[in-house]
Amino acid sequence: MQLTEAERMVYATAEQSDKYRLAATTPTKTKVVRKIMDMHPDEPTLIIGAYIDQLEEIAEELDVPVIDGKTGNAKREKLYQQFRDGELKTLVVSKVANFSIDLPGASVAIQISGTFGSRQEEAQRLGRILRPKPDGGGAFFYSIVARDTLDADYAAHRQRFLAEQGYGYRIVDSFDL
Repeated sequence: MQLTEAERMVYATAEQSDKYRLAATTPTKTKVVRKIMDMHPDEPTLIIGAYIDQLEEIAEELDVPVIDGKTGNAKREKLYQQFRDGELKTLVVSKVANFSIDLPGASVAIQISGTFGSRQEEAQRLGRILRPKPDGGGAFFYSIVARDTLDADYAAHRQRFLAEQGYGYRIVDSFDL
């Protein structure tokens, strides 16, 4: 996806240490999330990210629950069970969902931000969605990346690792969704 003109200006003039977060959390990603969700209506979807404020904003905009480190275990398990039972079609999750959750019915994962170029994190998130589905169906993993930014550089690093592991992927511009 392309940053807006205003976002590009802010990114270009930002301190180097702030550039990744600016690109990774751009509000423009929300529009792309909506396009992807429109392509997969009623599919069990996980929206995954690293920045809590970004996750809270997108959860509020989509009117879906968010699970992060502040979410108590009882509430977390209740939301996971509602997702497994089909009562909830979409969950927004932070890094707490990288480990030890079993949501085999999730067929769409939309990664909106990550921990820089973490190949392990990407592989864990991909593994979360590639588990065998109860209905035998397939899965889709989307990583929304801001073009011509550090976000894209880190994504390329993660993609090389996945390609080395034998995973295929296709780059699609958000305008083509």
